Amino acid sequence: MNWTYYISLVIFLVVAAQVYFTIAVKFRILDKPNQRSSHTLPTIRGGGILFPLSILFFFCWKLQLCYFIAGVVMLAGISFWDDIRSSSAIVRVVMHMLAIGLLFYEVTFFDWPEWIVILAFVVCVGSLSAFNFMDGINGITGMYALTTVGTFLYLSGEISFMDEYLLVTVILSVLVFLFYNFRIKARCFAGDIGSVSLAFIQIFMLMRLIDLTQNLWWVLLFFVFGIDAVVTILIRIAKRQNIFKPHRSHLYQYLANEMKVNQLIVSSGYALVQLLLNIFLVYFIQTSQPIWILIPVALITVGYTWARVYVSHAVKS
Repeated sequence: MNWTYYISLVIFLVVAAQVYFTIAVKFRILDKPNQRSSHTLPTIRGGGILFPLSILFFFCWKLQLCYFIAGVVMLAGISFWDDIRSSSAIVRVVMHMLAIGLLFYEVTFFDWPEWIVILAFVVCVGSLSAFNFMDGINGITGMYALTTVGTFLYLSGEISFMDEYLLVTVILSVLVFLFYNFRIKARCFAGDIGSVSLAFIQIFMLMRLIDLTQNLWWVLLFFVFGIDAVVTILIRIAKRQNIFKPHRSHLYQYLANEMKVNQLIVSSGYALVQLLLNIFLVYFIQTSQPIWILIPVALITVGYTWARVYVSHAVKS
């Protein structure tokens, strides 16, 4: 383990955060509260710039993964523009598609059967937006990423599918971000640049793992976010609502906003449930009993459904 690299990275990220906060305040890059917000005070937007910066730091040290790095930079650029002023939805989708294409090329995923590649491409592009919508309360994006990337780090020690430097780099960037975000009154929010780029990074790790192991069960590493995002989209479609507009109808938003549960507890709860599922997932796959993974999946699904019904009833009451 190269402590010089990691210490230098943390110092770089802390300094970068302070510099960005100064710039953001000066140029009013702030998230102002509105009827859909979960905060009450103007808060710096775009603090998630630390994630792509950490990836660039890794690249300067290792000079690896050029296509993946290009995808991160591409997404960071369009997403940061979105944080400052809204960009065209068409431009955003095109950039997302190009970035996912670069990711697939990096992990040689185009060698898979064509129908799987097409399906995975659609899911990955949609997941970038889904992760963005799931970033609505303090700590949820960072805590969930810690769980996921931490699992990837463990698996890398068992399977060697990813450079440890990259995994620890992402974890350190998330920890530095959480220092400013995992608070009752956050110093900064991730913004689109943070949620989208961090989603892209995690998708890259997942695709690399799936490509190496030829095992699609690993998609369950994103199950908790996935079930909330998909169910919320289906409910909004049923209500004939625009699924691309900001809203407060995810379960975590109901819990934090309407039920007044502490945001940090909700964020930690999502991460903890995913962590427990990850433990089951890794155990069952390593013992060649993947069918038993359906037990915790079913339990989480039932628990989520019950919570959704209960919260919806309580809100209407």
